[in-house]
Amino acid sequence: MKKITFSALSLVVLAASSNAFAEGKTRAQVYQELIEAQQNGLNYVTDASYPDVNPVFAQQVERHKEALAAQAAAASRVVSGSTPAGSAN
Repeated sequence: MKKITFSALSLVVLAASSNAFAEGKTRAQVYQELIEAQQNGLNYVTDASYPDVNPVFAQQVERHKEALAAQAAAASRVVSGSTPAGSAN
């Protein structure tokens, strides 16, 4: 009797857990998270420095973030229709 009860309980747990895995992220979501992590400098995290960026790469990460911020600022100026000061149109 215990064997049948244990088998039934195991099947219920297995069915419930497989549904949880089916509700995970899509490939596109995972890919987007990977791109965002790389843009935030997380590809410079090593086993020795986890969860922080390795100090060896800290300056590279800062330059990369500054470049992304400048790129975003330039894109927002283009979208809003304004041009940088001193440029001729």
